[in-house]
Amino acid sequence: MSETEVLIVGGGTVGLSAAVFLAHHGVRVHLVERGAGPQIHPRATGVGMRTVELLREVGLDRAVNEAAVDMAASSLGKISAETLAAAALPARPVQPAGVGPAEQPLYTPAALRGTCPQNRLDAVLLPAARQRGARVEYGVELRSFDQDAQGLTAHLGDGRTIRARYLVAADGVHSQVRSALGIATSGPGNLGEVMTNTLFRADLRALTGPHSFVACQITHPQAPGMLVTIDGAKEWVLHTGPHHRPTPDFIRTALGAPDLDVEVLSSLPWRVRAQVADRFADGRVFLVGDAAHAIPPLGAFGMNTGIADAHNLAWKLALVLRGVAGPALLDSYDAERRPVAQLAMEQSVLRLADPRLHWDRGPQGAEARAKAGAVNAPVVHLGYRYNSAAVIEARPELPSTEDVALSLDGSAGSRMPHAWVADGVSTLDLVASRFTLFTAEGRAGADWIAAAAPLGLAAHRVDLPQLPPGGALLVRPDGFVAWRAASGQAQQLPATLAALLKVSTPS
Repeated sequence: MSETEVLIVGGGTVGLSAAVFLAHHGVRVHLVERGAGPQIHPRATGVGMRTVELLREVGLDRAVNEAAVDMAASSLGKISAETLAAAALPARPVQPAGVGPAEQPLYTPAALRGTCPQNRLDAVLLPAARQRGARVEYGVELRSFDQDAQGLTAHLGDGRTIRARYLVAADGVHSQVRSALGIATSGPGNLGEVMTNTLFRADLRALTGPHSFVACQITHPQAPGMLVTIDGAKEWVLHTGPHHRPTPDFIRTALGAPDLDVEVLSSLPWRVRAQVADRFADGRVFLVGDAAHAIPPLGAFGMNTGIADAHNLAWKLALVLRGVAGPALLDSYDAERRPVAQLAMEQSVLRLADPRLHWDRGPQGAEARAKAGAVNAPVVHLGYRYNSAAVIEARPELPSTEDVALSLDGSAGSRMPHAWVADGVSTLDLVASRFTLFTAEGRAGADWIAAAAPLGLAAHRVDLPQLPPGGALLVRPDGFVAWRAASGQAQQLPATLAALLKVSTPS
C-alpha cells in the first residue's frame, strides 16, 4: 500500500491545476487518471484573468502566455459570416488589440496575449506538477474508496491501494466520486440537444489574413456551426448541431473553401449542461471543477471556476496537513466556492439566451446586462466575494455588477487590490502564497509591523488607497482579504489570525 497526503482523481486541466497548487505548497500529491494520457481535444479555450493571476503565483504565467495563441496583432473577438471566406478577413484593416501598457487593466497584473486551449494549458501544467514533486499516473482508474477518522483508502483498478489523508475529485461532470458519496446536483441540467465538437487541421491563413478571432459564427444553411480558434493557423474546432455530420466536405462548405485540404482529427459529442453539486465536500473528500459544477461554455466561466476551486482548496489543505490550521478551516471551501459556482452557472445560462450580454462591451451591452440581471464577465471572473468563517466581517455584496474595479476595494472577502509597488511587482506578488499583512507608512503602520513580527507574519508597507486609515489588510494565501482592520486594532492581530486558522479546533 502506497501513501500520500492528497489523492487527486482526474487528470484534466482542473486536476492538474490542483496538483500544481498543492505541490507548490509542499503537499505530497498522487494524481490518477483513467485515460491513457493527456486530452488532445480541447473543450475550452478561454483563460480568464484570475486564472492568469493564479498561474503567476506559481511561476507559470510566462509559460502559459507563450502557449497561448498570439492575438496581439489584430483580434476581432467574435465574428459572424455565412462562411469564413465570406467574412473577407484579409481585406479588413488591421486594428491592433494587444495587451500593452495602454490596454492593461488597472485592477490586475495579469496579461495573456490570446486564447489558450486546454491541450496547450495542460502541456504546461503536467510537467509543472511533476517538477514540483507530484506523482501523476495515466491509465489508472479509481474503483472505490473508504473513509475513516484518519484518512481514506483508495482501491485502484490495477489492484493497488493508496492511503491518503484527503481526496480531491476532479473526475468530471459525471463524477463517480460524487455519485459514490450520494451528492445530488441542482440546476437546469441538460440544455438543448447533443452537439458535436470536431477538431480538424486545415491551413486557414489565406482566409484569415493578418487577423485572429476567438470564434466565428457560421450561418451557411447547409453547414452552420461555430468555428473556434485553436492555434490560429492550422488547428481549429467546429461546433455543429445534432442534424449535421462534420465531414471534411461539410467543413469545407462552412469555410467557403471547396478545394481546401481538411483533416478531421477527432470528434466529441457534448451537451450544454448547467448544474451545481448540493455540497462540495463530504468528510475528507472534496469536489472541484466539473465534478462540483457544470457551467455552459458561453462566458468561459467553467474551466476558470474549476481552477479557482483547486487554488482555494490547496492552501487550506496544506495548512491543515502541516498542523498550522485546524480541520474546521476546510469547511470554508464549500461555503466560499459553491456560491461562486452558482453565480457562474446562472450567468452562463443568461448568456445562452442572449449572447450579446457577454460579447457587447459598449454602453448598449451594459444596459442589456442591467435589464437582464446579468453580471459583466470580469466581475464573474474575479470580482466575486467570499463570506465564510475564514473571513472576518465579510462584505459579500457587490458594489457594482458592471465595474470590477469597484469590487476590488479592500473589503473583507474581496480579492486584494492590485497596485504596482516596484518594476513588475504587484501587491498580489507580495502575498507569495502565505498570510500577509499590508499597512501604510507612519506611526500606525509601525504598530502593525511590530504586531506582525512575533507571529512570523509577512508584512509590507504600501501606498494603497484601499487601505483603511491607520489600519491594515490581512490577506490570505489565496490573495483574498481576510480582515480589514481599523486603526488601533493591531493588538488584536494574534487572536484574529488564530480564529481564521481555527487552531483551537481539535485535530
